[in-house]
Amino acid sequence: MNRETSFSSSDTLVVVDRSTRRRNIIIAAVVGIVALVAAFLLFSGGETPADGDAAAVQVPSVTVVVPGRTDVARVVTASGPLAARHDQPVGVAGEGGMVRAVLVEAGTWVRQGQILATVDRSVQSQNIAQLAAQVQVARADAALAQNEYERSESLVSRGFVSKADLDRKKAARDAAFARIRVAEANLNAMRAQLGRLDIRAPKSGLILSRNVEVGQVVSQGSGALFHLAENGQMEMKAQLSQQDLAFIREGMPAQVTPIGSGRSFTGQVWQVAPMIDPTNRQGEVRVAIPYDPSIRPGGFAEAKIQSGTTSAPQLPQSAVLSDDNGNYVYVINNKNEVERRAIKIGTVEDQGVTIAEGISGNERVVLSAGPFLNPGQKVNPQVQASR
Repeated sequence: MNRETSFSSSDTLVVVDRSTRRRNIIIAAVVGIVALVAAFLLFSGGETPADGDAAAVQVPSVTVVVPGRTDVARVVTASGPLAARHDQPVGVAGEGGMVRAVLVEAGTWVRQGQILATVDRSVQSQNIAQLAAQVQVARADAALAQNEYERSESLVSRGFVSKADLDRKKAARDAAFARIRVAEANLNAMRAQLGRLDIRAPKSGLILSRNVEVGQVVSQGSGALFHLAENGQMEMKAQLSQQDLAFIREGMPAQVTPIGSGRSFTGQVWQVAPMIDPTNRQGEVRVAIPYDPSIRPGGFAEAKIQSGTTSAPQLPQSAVLSDDNGNYVYVINNKNEVERRAIKIGTVEDQGVTIAEGISGNERVVLSAGPFLNPGQKVNPQVQASR
């Protein structure tokens, strides 16, 4: 339905601005609140807080805890490369030659004495045949010399052969038998040389790398053709500071986690460096770990070595903060001012975070309001009993 409205010349049109009306309402409310506060001050005797009290009202209250010291398991954390515990290079033992066959690949398990590759032996085979023939010749000569000596010996008593002739026959026989031994020694040496043309595994274990191809000419100067991890045993080589190295002993258990892997492997310290590197003041600790396909030599890993117990402060995780400069906590000094304290974290467990370095345990440590505080800020600490 349409409604038509008309205005006469005597009528007045009033336009109301709603935003102005809202502003007026707010101003009126503020004025009312001010009036109430003034009335309260008037009836309360007109007292106002002193400047010091006003400052006290603005100081925030924070919950702090004095952690003290707790007996916790000492865990030394280190990182380093993974490697074979005994990495054995396998090369050419004999004179070498052209490779005819390669029988294993990297990642193959082999037993001690197993042939890994063979080298051409055509020349050596002919030499062996020649030496075998020389042995037969020497044996025939020795048999003839023996027969002559025996006949001469039977004729000496009849006077047909002198004693001097018999001695010469005996010497000829002995020389013939000696030539047999020489020929056999030469034959055995050539056979041994032929056997050394086979590249064999010196120990049972895992082939880590293969550096030879068929047709390649190899010799004793060719370097390692294969690398073998004896029995597949692996290890991690961890670098530790001089201070941490003092707590490590052979036989201590360790948890090794390869970088990028969610699995940890239980190992054992099997060697501690007897000396410290003078350039970086660090020593090497070698942790033996069992074989697993995810443990690849040349990779990197992190180890947590359990080195007994220690007494150290322990804090809730909410008290420990971290930024680009490292881990830290906020402590409250005697002036109730906030101080930043750099720390070194030990173990992180459900019970809390063990602080290896940075605080003694007697400080008042901010429990949870750290992200909202600044160094030098005044606070009102509220001590909470440590658990």
